[in-house]
Amino acid sequence: MIEFGEISLSLALVLSLYAVVTSFISLRNSTFEFWWSAKRAVISNFLLLSVSIGILAYSLAIKNYSLKYVAEHVSNGLPTFYAISALWAGQSGSLLLWAWLLSLFTLVVLWQNRNFQFRLIPHVITTLSAILFFFLILLVFITNPFERMAFAVTEGQGLNPLLQNPGMMFHPPTLYLGYVGFSVPFAFAIAALLNRKLDSEWIVLTRRWTLFAWLFLSIGILLGAKWAYVELGWGGYWGWDPVENASLMPWLTGTAFLHSVMIQERRGMLKIWNVSLIVITFLLTIFGTFVTRSGIISSVHSFGASSLGYVFLAFLVLLITVSVYLIFTRREELRSDYHFDSYLSRESSFLFNNLILVGSAFAILWGTLFPVISEAVRGVKITVGPPFFNSVNVPIGIVLILLTGVGPLIAWRKASTHNLVRNFLYPGIGFFLALIILWFIGIRDLYPLLSFSLISFVLTGIVMEFYRGVRARKRVEQNIFRAFINLILKHRRRYGGYIVHIGVMLIFIGITGSSAFKAEVEKTLRNGETINLKNYQLTFLGVDYYKTANAEVLNASFRVKKDNKDLGVITPAKEYHPLQDQTMTEVAILSDYREDLYLILGGVDDDAVYVKAHINPLVAWIWWGGYVLIIGTLIAMWPSKKREATQSPVPKKTFNLKKTATPIGA
Repeated sequence: MIEFGEISLSLALVLSLYAVVTSFISLRNSTFEFWWSAKRAVISNFLLLSVSIGILAYSLAIKNYSLKYVAEHVSNGLPTFYAISALWAGQSGSLLLWAWLLSLFTLVVLWQNRNFQFRLIPHVITTLSAILFFFLILLVFITNPFERMAFAVTEGQGLNPLLQNPGMMFHPPTLYLGYVGFSVPFAFAIAALLNRKLDSEWIVLTRRWTLFAWLFLSIGILLGAKWAYVELGWGGYWGWDPVENASLMPWLTGTAFLHSVMIQERRGMLKIWNVSLIVITFLLTIFGTFVTRSGIISSVHSFGASSLGYVFLAFLVLLITVSVYLIFTRREELRSDYHFDSYLSRESSFLFNNLILVGSAFAILWGTLFPVISEAVRGVKITVGPPFFNSVNVPIGIVLILLTGVGPLIAWRKASTHNLVRNFLYPGIGFFLALIILWFIGIRDLYPLLSFSLISFVLTGIVMEFYRGVRARKRVEQNIFRAFINLILKHRRRYGGYIVHIGVMLIFIGITGSSAFKAEVEKTLRNGETINLKNYQLTFLGVDYYKTANAEVLNASFRVKKDNKDLGVITPAKEYHPLQDQTMTEVAILSDYREDLYLILGGVDDDAVYVKAHINPLVAWIWWGGYVLIIGTLIAMWPSKKREATQSPVPKKTFNLKKTATPIGA
């Protein structure tokens, strides 16, 4: 069976190259037969890679230690749930998942456009197949997931204890869905550049693909933050780790792209900016993979030092070279149809929003790479930690909140005085009311004061937009609830976007509260002693020791009271995993909408324990904001019954490349 997996990989490598060649020939010669053959190669690639990934997953589930990958990532006592998740715990397995997703997405693109005569599609398939060819080269020649063990083993090394968390079953796949998903709009952008068809068609065709990729990247980032919060035991959810940064950067540029494409669709502007943004976003996903696999940057998330990183670096350089060449040589076709009429316009606010997002991504990129650059230039590795990233991104975040509120309130082209007064009146009142209330309740620090007040500005503006829309619809529909639902359904993209903005604001509330108002204390306690933190009292009750199938566990029990009200007993723990010779910290968390009590067991000495207690205000708002963001994005993505104007159906029998007056690639 293992042989079938290896053979399938090799055949997929050949067929991916075949798809590139046949698509290219069909473009050059306008030959239907070659295009049909390329489509069959795409279908076969997906089937072959499905066989490969299925065999590897099955080998992990049954713990087939004849495979080196299985022996390195599972053990006899590991539950099947985590054994299957080991598929993306290692380098070759995660790359196989990446390749399989890419083959699936290529097939979906082909299926979506099966009845339409698009001049872009052969170029798109060529680009996606070329990317797949690169990943399959890695899998076949450099990091083969079906490599055999040189000797027989009866026990594997086991899964890293850090990854034995339910969140890790979903966090890496969702990130990969986001990363790989951005390859589709990138391929359409390259196809538009190659075909010199640089109107808004490629943007319309990839709108939902971009939202899909952005949504899953968002979910992946939030799941990663949740995992770090409950599993790493340091009291936070985001530590500006290089791999965390690598996932955030394409999210920022992808967010900028989603906003700026509206300007191109509506006004024919920012064409070169939009092409560049989606190229940069895809390049950043490849950069994230390079950071994870090169070992040049230390990270708790990375796979360690590997020669694979240099192959990714070479691929990244090739992508940059090709993309820059195409954009430069098509710069005349990428000129805007119109120019900005006024700085007080929605176009300008969206552009400023873009500059802020891209500026944040650049600052994060610089901070991530600076230790490597300083070591290469000066021979001294200078660490760039959270203080740098916070000092740069906190003011950027404040401006971003402001622009999130301003953009939807300003008219297109040029805002009139009446428009400004009408749309800004109630949000402005919301801002100043929040400012005054926060000041009187004792919040005087500049950043949290501005953050909460501007969030009030944004949310008030969104509420007013919904109110005006519902009021207009209620003139036709008497039921206010039905008017509200139909308002969203009739304008899914607009109001779905507003709901996404609500989710983002809730996340900002959680980030602001947990960053500005957190409190902590650490102390050594003996049985019966109490530690106080704000209005919490934690009494140490004792230690319990027991063994599980994979670990030795030491629990410390604490009775928790808040304002003298008993909240029960919580048990932070230490887990020692002998198979990996690794000690884990299991935190105890009591959470509500106001704050989290976060308790860490630092160590045990005879009958005494060393503990750290944190109060993290408003953290739950981050997770709630994530749910709202998901709902809003799904609403914006949901297809309408009305077909896009550019997608006029063409009978299959007319899809004959020989009938085109000029070659498709001309």
